[in-house]
Amino acid sequence: MRAARHDSLGGNVLRGAAVLRGLIASLAISTAIISLPTGAFAQAVASVDTGVPMPEPADVPPPSLNDIGPAPAATPSPAPAAPAAAPAPVAPAAAAPANPPSNVAANGAAIDQALADKIRDAVTTRSDRLFADKKDRTAAEDFYKTRNYAPVWFSNGEATPRAKVAIARIKAADTDGLDATAFTLPDLAAGADADATAQAELRLTATVLEFAKQAQAGRTMPSRLTPNIDVTPPVPDAGLVLKTVSDASDMTVALEGFNPPHEGFKRLKAKLAELRGAPEEQTIEVPGGPVIRSGKKDARVPVLRQRLHIEGDPENTTYDAALVEAVKAFQRERGLTVNGQVTTAVIDALNGRSKTKQIDTVVANMERWRWLPRNLGQTYVMVNVPDFTLKMVDRGNQIFTTRIIVGKANTPSPVFSDEIENIVVNPSWHVPESIVYGEYGSMSPEALAARGYEVSYRRDGTMAIRQPPGERNALGRLKFNFPNAYQVYLHDTPTKPLFAQDRRAFSHGCMRVQNPEKFGEALLSVAMPRDGYTAQKLTSMYGRNEVTLKFPKTIPVHIVYMNAYVDDHGKLVVRDDVYGWDKRTQSALNGKYMAVAERSQKVTPGSSSQAKRNFQQKRMADQRDPAGPPRRAGGDGFFLFPFFR
Repeated sequence: MRAARHDSLGGNVLRGAAVLRGLIASLAISTAIISLPTGAFAQAVASVDTGVPMPEPADVPPPSLNDIGPAPAATPSPAPAAPAAAPAPVAPAAAAPANPPSNVAANGAAIDQALADKIRDAVTTRSDRLFADKKDRTAAEDFYKTRNYAPVWFSNGEATPRAKVAIARIKAADTDGLDATAFTLPDLAAGADADATAQAELRLTATVLEFAKQAQAGRTMPSRLTPNIDVTPPVPDAGLVLKTVSDASDMTVALEGFNPPHEGFKRLKAKLAELRGAPEEQTIEVPGGPVIRSGKKDARVPVLRQRLHIEGDPENTTYDAALVEAVKAFQRERGLTVNGQVTTAVIDALNGRSKTKQIDTVVANMERWRWLPRNLGQTYVMVNVPDFTLKMVDRGNQIFTTRIIVGKANTPSPVFSDEIENIVVNPSWHVPESIVYGEYGSMSPEALAARGYEVSYRRDGTMAIRQPPGERNALGRLKFNFPNAYQVYLHDTPTKPLFAQDRRAFSHGCMRVQNPEKFGEALLSVAMPRDGYTAQKLTSMYGRNEVTLKFPKTIPVHIVYMNAYVDDHGKLVVRDDVYGWDKRTQSALNGKYMAVAERSQKVTPGSSSQAKRNFQQKRMADQRDPAGPPRRAGGDGFFLFPFFR
């Protein structure tokens, strides 16, 4: 019995050990099964369900990296064995799993890290080869440093979708009025080594910065076109550009956003696309010759009909009423004198209407839109010199517009942005030194006094001339003041008939306003709304006493040179290039800056020193000779051809 009990106990121990080994083996097998890819996991489960003997854990090879996949979220409970069924059809090969196997991810991470190392080396030692601008180079270094030099445009050694979208958008830069061929784009070919990929990464970054700069601030230097354009284009901050494009969910929208946000620019951009998509017209230039007047016969009449799309007998050479009206409409559109006569100006304008020339004009004006501040102001005044108009905009709505008179070609109205600070009622005119010594110096004090001027002399012997308030004052009854280095402003004028002219370039640089009382009312309704100023109230203040209405908050004013724009009806309006600045812009966009002999209107210390010296020498000579030379009293018709700005 004792031996039997011993054998029974020993057998139980052996059987227990076997069961324990079986449990351990089962746990090892289960772990291996769970670690298998999906297909292997299903086969393993099926083998367990069908009772296929599994090897001992010691015989199971450890899973390799190729066998290890992502672990499932939770281990599913084994389902009860299902009745035997027909074998399922073999499914086609499945697409790559959403989460790549960890070995692929590890390889990708290794590739990106190797690329980051190359970017670090390139951006800190050789970036001057890619970033010509020092500010761009510094911004790129800082940008990549904050991201541990991780690439923006590449992942796992291949170009990302955002890189491809960025390149496609830059290739379409012509639609923005830019030159797409000016941008150097990298080769995104797959399989390049880390050095080449790092160079492609930084090349695309540098090109994106250059695109943003040109789209926002333009590609010309305004100060090289003329000294009378005093603007600072809004060059974007390179660091902000890189942050914008790296954070963008839509790369096309991000890059488009560097263009001017102004409605005038957007309309020109749409018109540019329309012009480029239209077929080229086969036009015949109108030959030059004498002026053609109504009722006259001229061999050029059939060509005029063709150019202005007027029906008529091609053999009829009479300049008839229908063609006269068409010419008047064209003159009105181009800002020419509306008289129905075919002058040299009309012929030049007609011959400049080819599609190519219109495209050049549109692109030049798009460039000048880029010089303006991104934010024009909630309420602002815009003075368009070649259009001879002024408009006031409040919260996106035009609330006032009027005709203006601008500077002559040799004394042009300057282009700049400033802020209107006040309105002066019954202003005095302190004659600028350039006029005092350039045009009044030869007139005697008596002649000037006879015209209502007050003449005085400073301690250094220089002359000061003031015209007191009154109906004959050169500034009229109202002056809209925005102190600036050019000493120009918007003001009223006693010479109202000049507003009837279509080409209104008559002043020394100031801009005269046709309806100053209404303009004053519009300004004051925004600047001082509670004071109830109206045109009638301003008129009632006219007299001999100078009154200044100071604005609690200034109103931006932008003096611009836009000789092409799209009106509210979608029509392209092209004005005469009164100062030749559009021609200079077009030339600069083609890489050539024209020689400029135009003097600056800006008033700087000593700018009239030579004229002063000449005047002082003459005055001293007159004092030595009591009789003196005969003094000119000045030409007749002073107010017919006024000397004021």
